[in-house]
Amino acid sequence: MKFNFQGAGIVRGFVETARNFLGSYYDPERLTTVEYPERKLALPENVRTVPFLVYDHDMSGLRCTACKICEQECPAACIKIIKDTVKKSDYLGKSQFQPQVFDIDIAVCMSCGICAEVCPFDSIKMDQVYELATQDRFAPLILHKEQLGKSNAYFHAIHPTDAVETDSLRDEAKRKAETKAAADAAAKAAAAVKPKPEISTTANSQSVGTSATANVEKAVAT
Repeated sequence: MKFNFQGAGIVRGFVETARNFLGSYYDPERLTTVEYPERKLALPENVRTVPFLVYDHDMSGLRCTACKICEQECPAACIKIIKDTVKKSDYLGKSQFQPQVFDIDIAVCMSCGICAEVCPFDSIKMDQVYELATQDRFAPLILHKEQLGKSNAYFHAIHPTDAVETDSLRDEAKRKAETKAAADAAAKAAAAVKPKPEISTTANSQSVGTSATANVEKAVAT
């Protein structure tokens, strides 16, 4: 529909508005809102809100080693970590510390994702939860280790691309570690069964006899 008179632009605007308004009752493509919270839109994979900690199997398999790099790099200083005093074996079989305390103040967190970027163990990732409002703006907004810990399956559910890549790198590192451990064990076993060189008794006797004769001749000459 074309209008060429004065004020035609305003009329075209009203027509477009009316078309969108009426179309929103029956055309899903024209729906700009949903009936939240009864209905929630699916979030894109790269959406990030607050950090969470990844664990394998259960909380005892927490990937975090309490290295405190994320705590040092956090621009909002909202992360608090206290290292445990007992080491546990990681997925490579190495003894590593885990955090005794890992707190994040989400009232201060900027959702920048720097903590996830600098983590060398892929143990901290960005979550997609957004219903975080509380009536108390202090204690409920401090998330503890037990609240932050989430399974690797959850990580796959919200960030499948990143999770697959992370698992691939971890599997490769584990394979290399197992290969090296097997090679070291084989070398150690081979060294243990390797026969020691035998010393000839006859040669020793001849050497001792020759030495004794030389000493006697030296003494007589003197």
